[in-house]
Amino acid sequence: MARLTKAQREWQPGMPKKRRSTKVMFASTVLLLEGFVAFFATLAVFGLRRGEISPVLILSVGIALSLVLVFTCAVLSKPWGVGVGWALQLVLILTGLVEPMMFLVGGLFALAWWYGIRTGIRLDSEAAQREREQAEWEASHPIGSEPEAGSETP
Repeated sequence: MARLTKAQREWQPGMPKKRRSTKVMFASTVLLLEGFVAFFATLAVFGLRRGEISPVLILSVGIALSLVLVFTCAVLSKPWGVGVGWALQLVLILTGLVEPMMFLVGGLFALAWWYGIRTGIRLDSEAAQREREQAEWEASHPIGSEPEAGSETP
């Protein structure tokens, strides 16, 4: 039988589900797409410049960058995770030194990263506000309490 995670062991019926961060989901999507783009850019550079640059160097650096982009998704919820993401945006832009079109691609992905982080933070704060308001309403209107005389609808 498979081992249960800590969250699974601590779960009790009726416990509310922990909300996932929209910022982390948006950032993970951008990083995953960048990982694919970095891999295909590696193949393009390999095909175009293998006479100028060692093929082993091209493939090893390109595949390593792709893997780092993908695996960074796992640390985005840490306090330093978004900082690592920003550093990777700079690295992707700097790949334009090898293939000039990557300046444009990296810049566009950095713009998508900025928008995803900014919008994710806003949506997360709005969701937290909604959850607080819902909890206040539920506390002031317990289940099973009788409605007020004038509040019934015909």
